[in-house]
Amino acid sequence: MSGSRKPRSVANPLDSAITTPSERILRECHNLYIDSDNGLVKIASSLGLRLLPPRKKIIVMIMGNHSAGKSSFINWYVEEHIQKTGVAIETQGFTFVTSGRKRESLTGNATLHLYPHFRPLLEFKGVTDYVSAEISTSKQKKFSLVTFVDTPGLVDGDMVYPFDVNSAITWFGEQADLIFVFFDPMGQALCKRTLNIVEKLSEKCGDKLFFYLSKADEAGRETDRQRVMMQIVQELCRRPGLNKCGFEMPTIYIPNPQKPSRCENQIEGVCQTIEKTINQAVQKTLDQLEKDCDLICSTVSSKLAQDRVDVSYNRTARMRSFLFGALGVLLPTLIILSFVVNALAQEELEGLVGEGLARAFSLSAAAVVIVWEWIPEDSQILFVIFFGAFCYLLVFLAKYFASRGNRTLTKKEKRSLAKFNDYIQDVVRPRKGELYEEYLQQCAAEYDF
Repeated sequence: MSGSRKPRSVANPLDSAITTPSERILRECHNLYIDSDNGLVKIASSLGLRLLPPRKKIIVMIMGNHSAGKSSFINWYVEEHIQKTGVAIETQGFTFVTSGRKRESLTGNATLHLYPHFRPLLEFKGVTDYVSAEISTSKQKKFSLVTFVDTPGLVDGDMVYPFDVNSAITWFGEQADLIFVFFDPMGQALCKRTLNIVEKLSEKCGDKLFFYLSKADEAGRETDRQRVMMQIVQELCRRPGLNKCGFEMPTIYIPNPQKPSRCENQIEGVCQTIEKTINQAVQKTLDQLEKDCDLICSTVSSKLAQDRVDVSYNRTARMRSFLFGALGVLLPTLIILSFVVNALAQEELEGLVGEGLARAFSLSAAAVVIVWEWIPEDSQILFVIFFGAFCYLLVFLAKYFASRGNRTLTKKEKRSLAKFNDYIQDVVRPRKGELYEEYLQQCAAEYDF
């Protein structure tokens, strides 16, 4: 890896179908994370960090009572009959509907492999067996940038779900970018289970919630629709968490040229909400890329700074170890030499080391002998024991400080950290700036740049 090296493009079967700047930006940001050589995920992992690559698509969860038109809306948006529709409870689990290279259906484990962000679902007992994915080749509207999550139809009464449906839908809602709540005027629009989940979601992620009166064309006359909407709004407002100012519930239905209706259809507004969220997702992804770059760079700086502290500490520890070790060895050696020198005749000592050194040795030996003779005879053995213990303590301290050294970075590790930092500063950050400018150019006037 080097600072001048460009991130290798990761092959993707959908790249050839990219038609919008938003799609291109999201995919390129994703590739900056997952590149096998220089990906941010790989760099972060080598630094002890865990990064998840950003999602290339927004998650839109649709919930409501059974037969509320959830699956029908998905089929209309995709312009392909993917989900079963009908009065019966057709959707009993969670179905991801997304775009891909070929039409395919995936089961639980394969679905979670495709969506690693949703692996915590494994903690919900029984949910995995009721998770699936439908992959479509459709490129209609903004479907290439959207993944719909079709949820189980909700009913009250004796209906038994094979898992904790309330907790599972609440968790899904927290992960989603948008939550569409469909109320069916002809069915159980005031289903308590639906309202309970909506109230809980409103507490945690109320800004994602959007309410729609689905199948509005089947509600009869305008007065009938207004009465149904008033009933729904009144029930919602009874709950403190949902009693908010500016509450809106547009009327939507699937257009059918063979059955024209005078009811206002605001289904295109749903598409506009999706498109707006896609644009926000692009901004969030670019902002998260900047934050992750900051995290990696700050981690590199921290590791290098800590290494400098460890090197200084190890140097001090080595000096202390050398000092105590030298004292622990030299002191007994000097005392033993002093007695040896004192036992030699002056002429023999001068013949061995010379007159000058002999005089110095003699003086030091005489001082040691004087101290030794000053110690009472019955205490000399005790002194030897204490002196030996003191020397042993010095040697022990030398070993202790020698073993207290911290691990420091090798030259190879330092070079790798420097290359990580250079790559982020010279490649990723400039590319992030280019992507941001490309995104802004599609919505701002040219003179603004």
